[in-house]
This record gives sequence, structure tokens and C-alpha cells, in this order.
Amino acid sequence: QVQLVESGGGLVQAGGSLRLSCACSGLAFRTYNMGWYRQAPGKQRELVAVFTSGGRTSYADSVKGRFTISRDNAKNTVTLQMNSLKPEDTAVYYCNAGRVGTGFYWGQGTQVTVSS
Repeated sequence: QVQLVESGGGLVQAGGSLRLSCACSGLAFRTYNMGWYRQAPGKQRELVAVFTSGGRTSYADSVKGRFTISRDNAKNTVTLQMNSLKPEDTAVYYCNAGRVGTGFYWGQGTQVTVSS
């Protein structure tokens, strides 16, 4: 059974930092592209950052230079370091694992709230 469990969300003031973690089990972690998505109230879920199985990273323009995605294939974890947070970063953040031919898996989400 595949499980993705996020942690690290919370309430922070604008300009602050948070670190999200996603612990994965039940899948061949190193073969999956790992991503973080977010969904704000009334908005569609959007991609924030991805770390491919091949070692490449990419970011949404809105978070470039502020967020950093990393992964540890030995520990089956993916993290999202978020710095210089803005109120518009407020959303539920979801961990995602995807692989061509296998499909996608999602975590349950963790709330991030940035106060102005």
C-alpha cells in the first residue's frame, strides 16, 4: 500500500520560513518523480516544484528563488524548504509521486498559512 505522509505545515508571518516533509512508503521511491502542489481556497491545484527521478528540479515562477525542493532516496523523503513566505503562499500543500505508466499518488495535504 502506497502512503505519502506530509508534515511541517503551520502558521507563519510573512517573510518567515517553513519546511515541509513527505515520507513515502510502499513504492520504489527512487523511480518516481516527486512533486509538491498547492491548492488555495477557490483555486485550482497548482504545481509548486518537482524533483524528477533523473535529478532535475523545476519550480513555478511564483516560488523561484524562495522555495527549494530536495529528496533523499535512501530515506524515501522529499522536502520543500520555503523561505520569504508571502500571504499568497497560503494553501494546502500536497506531496505527489508520479511515474509514467503507473500513475500518481497523493498525500493528505498539510495547511500552510502566511499572515501579513
